[in-house]
Amino acid sequence: MEIPKYTTTSHFKTDFCVQMANYVLLQEPLKTGSNLVISPLSIHVLLSLIATGSKGRTLQQLLFHLGSRNVEDLILRSSDMIAVALPAAAVDDERNNLTGGPTLSFINGAWIKEGLKMKSSFEEIVKEVYKAIAKEVDFENKTDEVIDEINSWAEKATKGLIKSLLPENCLEGIEEKTRLILANALYFKGTWAQIFDVSGTQHRDFYLLNGQTVQVPFMTISPALHLYNSFDGFKILKIPYRNGQDIRLFSMYFFLPDAADGLRNLANRFYSIPGFFNQEYMLKHEDLTAHFWIPKFKFSFEFEASETLEKLGLDLPVSAIHAEITEMVDSPMRLVVAKMYHKSCIEINEEGTEAAASTAVIMIQQQSRYPIPSFVADHPFMFMIREEKSKVVFFLGAVLNPLSES
Repeated sequence: MEIPKYTTTSHFKTDFCVQMANYVLLQEPLKTGSNLVISPLSIHVLLSLIATGSKGRTLQQLLFHLGSRNVEDLILRSSDMIAVALPAAAVDDERNNLTGGPTLSFINGAWIKEGLKMKSSFEEIVKEVYKAIAKEVDFENKTDEVIDEINSWAEKATKGLIKSLLPENCLEGIEEKTRLILANALYFKGTWAQIFDVSGTQHRDFYLLNGQTVQVPFMTISPALHLYNSFDGFKILKIPYRNGQDIRLFSMYFFLPDAADGLRNLANRFYSIPGFFNQEYMLKHEDLTAHFWIPKFKFSFEFEASETLEKLGLDLPVSAIHAEITEMVDSPMRLVVAKMYHKSCIEINEEGTEAAASTAVIMIQQQSRYPIPSFVADHPFMFMIREEKSKVVFFLGAVLNPLSES
């Protein structure tokens, strides 16, 4: 079966950040055999915030890549997207989840140079739309304290999963020029609609891209009720999470190439089809597979994204000469994106999934510069977690070695 053409009824457009994840996968992870997980949602929201503080060609470039017509449209979409990632209204606290659905949290933050004020219009968006905290800090004289504060903020928001979002030396050489740091933190914990029986877990072979084989704990369900489909060269499996009274519907998808060494071809295929992960694709009907085995895994991934943005055509926000980020602070200075850090982690086991992500951007003063259905994921594969109604992609990644924690 051929991949269907891209169609979607969703007004959310995270295609660029999904494409970024595929691009990153095609670089270092496939060369080194390391795992990958990225949150398109986290990166998209932060890029949207940068767009609201930009103008001219920089704003138009951001709007184009983020799939919005204008700033008003972008703000509306961002507000709706953030709402999808917020805790359900019926959740009182961690011990009293009345919805029975996934535990979710998503927060944003802004740290601005002491004595510098945000423009009132941007500050209103930061606080009202992005629900962000905003705080003045001394980047120049209290560099380590500021970094520690932001890292502690991200760690607390992700329940200890994301540590050291900002590297120790991330402001080295730019302390005097740093004007603003924007960040967000996302947390997700979901229970499978049909929990795997721990007694059924057993070690099986997993075939690495370098030809080696490792023994990995695989989970199974019997009978295995899920949604499955096969295409030319790969198969897709969808496993839903328990939603209880929550109106949102979350699922995890597994994309398994037919060939044991087929991950690069699959990633190239998805990279060449923007919007693939948001289309109404793939799943024909509920079915029982003859063989159903998924490896347990737990790992984290981090990267600095500013160079990747530039290579994907979003170069103006990171251009020391051409960036037009002028609508954030109440000053004639222009800002430019110096660094963008992203960290994500994920664990899946018999009970469900726990995942977290955090993104931070450092803004500095601009300078002149089809057979019997079976699904045995015993070789490298891709995965995605998305909310089904909005089609928002929360996490996207690839497992190249389930035993590796990176």
